[in-house]
Amino acid sequence: MNSVEEHLATRASAGLFDFSFMSLYEFARLEALQGLQTRDLRRLAPGQIAYTLLLGPDEAVLIDATVWRLDERRFWLFTGKPVPAGGQDRSGEHAILALQGPASGAILARLVGEVAVRALKYFRFASLKDMTVGRLGFSGELGYELLVPVGRGPRLRQTLLDLGVPQCGWAAADSLRIESGYVLFDREIDGRANPRELGLERLVDDRTKDFQLRQKLVGLELLEGSPPENLPAAYVTSECRSPTLGRRLALGFVGPSVAEGSAVRIDGARTARVAALPFYDPERCRPRADPI
Repeated sequence: MNSVEEHLATRASAGLFDFSFMSLYEFARLEALQGLQTRDLRRLAPGQIAYTLLLGPDEAVLIDATVWRLDERRFWLFTGKPVPAGGQDRSGEHAILALQGPASGAILARLVGEVAVRALKYFRFASLKDMTVGRLGFSGELGYELLVPVGRGPRLRQTLLDLGVPQCGWAAADSLRIESGYVLFDREIDGRANPRELGLERLVDDRTKDFQLRQKLVGLELLEGSPPENLPAAYVTSECRSPTLGRRLALGFVGPSVAEGSAVRIDGARTARVAALPFYDPERCRPRADPI
């Protein structure tokens, strides 16, 4: 399958992605992790996952992450690249397979049972049949992350392939998350934009922080033709031809006063229209859908 076929298979049914590159740090005390990221982890119950941000001294976002609360004292911090987190580095100990798509719940039920799948809510995780299973994902669809010791990863992957789930690559993962309006490290998150500029201020539980708005992340629909000289500029961070929507889409930054629907110029040579995010499933209903 090529990347377009992988993308469409994930939207229509399911796709399998290998996220074993993720960095993982374990913390044995809430206080050790609380100050490193932007969420109030005292509100996080065991078995719950929080999406969070790690900020630099200038309050720009260095990386996004998820925190998984294992019990009253222990936490996992997952990030897309190594960071000086201060916890116990457990990167590389687990195979992390992301099962994504509207059929992913039914497929997972064949491994762990329907009752367990129905009980697992969005942004929750549980130990199921010797796997740690978290319900979340980057695709804008129903999805799960499956964690097993690294030595058991090939067997789990083959089991899912035998169930008819196609193995998908990075290009499909990228186009899925662009359609869904999700940011990525080293693209939208490059150490320069703050949470407000990324549209992620909701992830900062400290309401005393006052972030500047020098730019803002938007969706961009690429248009035909060269731009007039007087159009405001946009800076593209991610771009793809959308297999689902059939047009060229991008994520990028514009000035804070540029309104939705405005025409903008990119690199002085291309024209785009500012669009609301996400492009796909605007209400973000599909990740929260009934799993079976």
